Amino acid sequence: MYHYMTVASTSQRKPKGRYHHGDLREALIEAALAEVASNGPEAVSFSALARQLEVSQAAPYRHFADCDMLLAAAATRAFADFNAHLQAVVARRRKGSDLARMAHAYVAFGLRHTGTYRLMYASRHLADAPIDSPLHQAAEAGFLYFMSLLDVGEAGAERGEKRRARVAIKLLAGLHGVVMMAEQGLLPPRVQKVTMAELVDDLVRDAETAMEQTA
Repeated sequence: MYHYMTVASTSQRKPKGRYHHGDLREALIEAALAEVASNGPEAVSFSALARQLEVSQAAPYRHFADCDMLLAAAATRAFADFNAHLQAVVARRRKGSDLARMAHAYVAFGLRHTGTYRLMYASRHLADAPIDSPLHQAAEAGFLYFMSLLDVGEAGAERGEKRRARVAIKLLAGLHGVVMMAEQGLLPPRVQKVTMAELVDDLVRDAETAMEQTA
């Protein structure tokens, strides 16, 4: 049985506290991710991070023009880490199809790490980033991996890829909706943990059925 946490986000990283090494850019990204995980993207500020890392108020500007650029770098790192996490979950081959394991891991992450998830999928940073930016590339890598888990069967290559992309978008939209509705308390009271898992299974089953229709 899949288990989902509906509590507030938990930090994926420990705040660094004092700054003890020479890579301030990396320290800022790590500290920003820790703050995002604990309190959400809106809580990140250069002044607070500078105090935490015990550097001057001007020091962060040597690496990022503003806080938005820092958060874009943090989102890029979050997408890369998230993609690696999903691939590791799929590789364990414990229960269900690869697509089902990925879908359940996606929702579980979104419910456990709401601040990080909002930075990735519910903030303006991805939409505002240039299409060829590292942030878009990291997000696209995750989507392409998601697509790769959809079997095109006997369909021709071009037709199969178009269908795969459409089905992947629909599935991701459904999973994203589940995460955001749960985080905002909009799911009906009857939807408890076990039925949420069943809802994810239904979304996966619909996607797999749609792909079978391409044959």
